Amino acid sequence: MSIETILLAVFGTILVTIFGIVFGLIYKGIDRKLVARLQSRIGPPIIQPFYDLQKLRIKENIVPHNAVPWLFHFAPILSLTTSILLLLYIPIGGKKPILDGYGDIILVLYLLALPSLGLILGGFASSSPYASVGAQREMVMMMSYEFPLAVVVSAIAWRLTKAEPSLHVFSLSTLAEHSLWDIVGPLGAVGFLMLFIAIMAVVPANLVKIPFDAPEAETEIAGGLIVEYSGTNLAMFYLADAVRTVAVGSLVIALFIPHNLSSFLGIDMGFTVMDINIFNFILDFLFYLLKLFLVIFVGVTVVRAATARLKIAQITSFYWLPTTLMALGGLALLVIDYSF
Repeated sequence: MSIETILLAVFGTILVTIFGIVFGLIYKGIDRKLVARLQSRIGPPIIQPFYDLQKLRIKENIVPHNAVPWLFHFAPILSLTTSILLLLYIPIGGKKPILDGYGDIILVLYLLALPSLGLILGGFASSSPYASVGAQREMVMMMSYEFPLAVVVSAIAWRLTKAEPSLHVFSLSTLAEHSLWDIVGPLGAVGFLMLFIAIMAVVPANLVKIPFDAPEAETEIAGGLIVEYSGTNLAMFYLADAVRTVAVGSLVIALFIPHNLSSFLGIDMGFTVMDINIFNFILDFLFYLLKLFLVIFVGVTVVRAATARLKIAQITSFYWLPTTLMALGGLALLVIDYSF
């Protein structure tokens, strides 16, 4: 690998990190504002997450007396770094990811679990009974939604394999460049839509949002997983949540709505820098931000505004029964569509 390639990768990583943090906090603020409006409240300003982060940054890091100090401090670092690492494997704005070719969708699914693992470790390391209950709930919830998520990804990869046997179908770039909407017939389109509904059902649980926020549940376990965190450590968990929101939304876009506006409209104008058409890039990036907003709005904001918290038993039942059946039904329709 040349020095130039390494420098470009480092520069790209810095840009992606800044993008994930800034837009994650912006979308977090928009989400809070829209939820308030949907519930007939005024709500905080959109830039409130930036104020919250600044406030946490100057607060003291308090470590509980019975905590495991090194693990207590390591947990938020793990959540934040793996959330950022996720973005390096996911296409953003219609462009290939920074680490394209160095991992596939299977790695992304593992990385998707690590921020939650950081929360779990932090909860147990706190030695707080509230945090321990929250950590146990988070583990149960992860085991509940991982299976339908795996079914969705496997179904898409299988169908693309049948359409293009020579492709590396587990590459996110490949999945984004060969949308199943352009391949399947009417019955397959219905199956693909069912898979989309299934993954959208997983989004709020992966982000620990209402109605799937039982691991935090302020009114029951006083914040649960993060009840003992403060200062910079809590700020890192806060940033990890914002970055993961962008990463999860971008993953849904890459799998189900990857189309670029410039190619759809047949636009090819502007000047080119490093083989990138600047006008097309800006147009596609703005379209990507719109898609990201819609995914977050539908998958998080509307659900959060319209529902109340579920019990952990209700969450597991929801993912093991209707959501898994929805994903398996989508897979079955893709199989039937291919057969005929």
